[in-house]
Amino acid sequence: MRSRWARVAAFLAVVALVQLGAAAAGKAFYLTQLTMAAYYTLVAVGLSVLMGYAGQISLGHAAFFAIGGYASGVLTTLDLGGRRAAPPVAVLEHLGLLALRPDPGGGELLGVHPWAAAAVALALAALVALAIGLPVLRLKGHYLAMATLGFGTIVSSVLIGTAALGAADGVSGVPPLPLLGGLAVGGGREARLVNYWLAWGLVALALLLLMNLVESRVGRALRAIHGAEDAAGSMGVDVARLKLATFVLSAVLAAAGGVLLTHYNAGIGPSEAGSLKSVRYVAIVAVGGMGSLWGTVATSAVLTFLSLRGVFGTFDDAVFGAVLVAVMLLSPEGILRLDALGALRALAARRGGGAVAP
Repeated sequence: MRSRWARVAAFLAVVALVQLGAAAAGKAFYLTQLTMAAYYTLVAVGLSVLMGYAGQISLGHAAFFAIGGYASGVLTTLDLGGRRAAPPVAVLEHLGLLALRPDPGGGELLGVHPWAAAAVALALAALVALAIGLPVLRLKGHYLAMATLGFGTIVSSVLIGTAALGAADGVSGVPPLPLLGGLAVGGGREARLVNYWLAWGLVALALLLLMNLVESRVGRALRAIHGAEDAAGSMGVDVARLKLATFVLSAVLAAAGGVLLTHYNAGIGPSEAGSLKSVRYVAIVAVGGMGSLWGTVATSAVLTFLSLRGVFGTFDDAVFGAVLVAVMLLSPEGILRLDALGALRALAARRGGGAVAP
C-alpha cells in the first residue's frame, strides 16, 4: 500500500513540475489543454483495466463519455421555470436538486443543480453499461469489438439526429460545476490553475483506486480471466460477474470524464461519441501497454495534449494510427517497454527470414 502512495506522490510531483515548467516558459495557457487531457485520461485508464486485465475490447467507450456529458449538459441547461408550479418540479426544488442561474438575456433560469445532474449522468451511464454488457460480454474477440462499435455508432447517430440534444451543434451554455470554497469546474481564465490541479488530482485518485483494485484478489481474478477465461471459471472465478462489473466501472469513469469536461468547456458536441474517438482511446491503451496504468496515463497526456494544441493538424487521426502501428511492430507490450534497437533487429530478421543477432 505504501508503494502505491509513493507512486501517486511521484505522479503528482510530475504534475507540479509540468505546471511550473509552463509558468516558467510563459505558457500558462497550456494548462487549459492539459486540464482537458486529464479528463480524457479518465476514459483511457478505465479502458486500460477493461482491456489489459479483464481482456475485453471495447470500441464504444466514447459513447459512455458522451452519455455522461450530454446527460449533465442537457439537465443543467433545461429551463424548468415555466413549470415551477408543477408538483414534481416543486418537490425537486424543495429538495435542493434545482438551482437558479443567470440567463444570458438578463433573467434567471431554473435548471437541475449541476451535482444532481452529474449524479444522474453517472447513474445513467452505469445502467446503460449494465444493459449493454449483459448480452454483449457473452461475445469474445472481434465479435465483442464489433458489438461495442455498433453501440457507439447508435449513440453517435442518436445525438446527431435528435434536435432536443442540439443535433449537430450539441449542447452549449452548460454552467460550471460548483465546489467548496467558491471553486468550480469551469473554463474561466482566472481559475485555470485550480482546474488544472482538480483535474489531475482526480486522475491521481482514480489511479490509486484502480491500483488497489488490480493488486487485490479481484485483480488477480481479472488477470486469470484474461489469461484463460475457461480455466478461471473452472477454478471458481465468477467470470460473467467480474467482466460485467469491470465494464460498468470503466463506463462510469468514461462518463465522469464526459461530465467534467462538459462543465469545463461549457458544452459538448456529438463528435465526442464518434467511432474514431473510441478507436483513439483503444490506441492510447495499446500504445501505453495493455494493463499498464502508468503507460496509459503518460501516452494519453502527451498525445491528447499535442492533439488539442493542433500539432498534428488535419492528420490528427492519421498520427494516432501511425503511432499505434509503429508501437505494435516495435513494442507490442507498450511504449514503456520499448527496446527500439532490439525490436528493429527482430523485425529485420523476420523480413529476411534469418535469426536475430545477439
